[in-house]
Amino acid sequence: MKIKAGFVGFGEVNTPREFIDGRVATAAAELEKRGVELVKAAPVSDDPDGKQATRAVAELKKGEFDALVVCVAGWIPSWAVFKVIEPFKDKPMLLWGLSGWRANGHFVTTADQAGTTALRAPMEAQGYNFKYLVNFKDSKPRYDEAATYLKAASAFAALKNTSIGMAGYRDMRLFGTLYNGNLLKGQLGMEIEHFDLLELQELANAVSDKDVAKVAKKITKEWKFVRAPQPGTVENSVRLALAIKAKIDERKYDAFSFCDVDGIKKLLKFAPAGAMTLLHTLCDVVSVPENDSYGLITELIVKNLTDQLPGYLEYYEFTKNSALMGVPDYVPSSMVDGKITVMPNAFGSFGEGLLNVSKLKTGQVTIVRLCEIDGQFVIHAALGKAVTPETWEEAGWAPPAPQLPSLEVKFDFPSDDFLQYVGSQHYIVSYGDNRAIIRDFCDIAGIGLIEQA
Repeated sequence: MKIKAGFVGFGEVNTPREFIDGRVATAAAELEKRGVELVKAAPVSDDPDGKQATRAVAELKKGEFDALVVCVAGWIPSWAVFKVIEPFKDKPMLLWGLSGWRANGHFVTTADQAGTTALRAPMEAQGYNFKYLVNFKDSKPRYDEAATYLKAASAFAALKNTSIGMAGYRDMRLFGTLYNGNLLKGQLGMEIEHFDLLELQELANAVSDKDVAKVAKKITKEWKFVRAPQPGTVENSVRLALAIKAKIDERKYDAFSFCDVDGIKKLLKFAPAGAMTLLHTLCDVVSVPENDSYGLITELIVKNLTDQLPGYLEYYEFTKNSALMGVPDYVPSSMVDGKITVMPNAFGSFGEGLLNVSKLKTGQVTIVRLCEIDGQFVIHAALGKAVTPETWEEAGWAPPAPQLPSLEVKFDFPSDDFLQYVGSQHYIVSYGDNRAIIRDFCDIAGIGLIEQA
């Protein structure tokens, strides 16, 4: 995902220009080193006629960007700043104050934070959507924090251009899969396109036996099979995966969910786990089963913020300070430690499918869920340490029972604290501590945040 931002610096007309231009240029260059594409305007001062502000607006309008960096390199009367930023009031902004330097054995400042502190309250009062960041005296400049905010802004903007497909609706009559279409469109700019499973069945029937055989031969070599499948099991999974891919390609979906238990398993008579495992090697899309609307939206958000292809896990058990999380179907290869491993197996009355039983990567994780509380979006995010759990099984699988893809996520706080806010059985997993960019995203999007660590 491209990070695109506008950038303009400010400094008072009586401050020597070399003290402004050089530091502003350095700040812009450091953002570019961190992958930010900038539409730059030359620094602006408070010339009496406001010509520099007018010039900067014209320079910024020459390009497209998702957020505006208001880089204050010295004292600046507020009117000059507002004259530049007002035409871009619909954009998130980074109000960023630079800091002074040391020369000839003492500290030199251009009163950068006089400029920013004069701006913060008026920007808030006038309804600007912004983050206030200052470089601290004698500390490392906060380039990474600035770049993180700009990435969050571009991630938010990118959501409005995403396309989401869903086969069916409300699998198993789950209330947690319902969603508010007006809230989703109004706040995040997205809508979910629904279609019937019949379309997938027709697309599957149209897939040639030759294409199925080619892909089946490939995954038989590349995947690890715990035991030999029954005739047709691999082919069923391949045919369904190619059908779903055809629908995704046709509609250009960035995310996909489907009616699982009351849909594919019931109608096609086999579990789609193998098909979805294969799909994630064929398409760069996120997916969650069971028509989990907000789980799917969470995956899109996390993907844009982290550049990871995240997966979902669901809760099976809790200890006093940890959660046993696993999936009874599939995970994307991005979460797999080693080779994709599948086990031909059946569950309950469903026929044999290819269950993904891969070992998962461990380490620091951020687990996240978009929820709706009292008609408002809230993100619940928690930091944990993921370790390989003890051997366990889910009752109901044909013996020998599989070891499901799973992690034990250990918290530095009581599980009871986490459970007071848990929003679903499905949470989205990303690796690393991604709380800072989630925090920025929530501020930009106007979404509440419940953060635990």
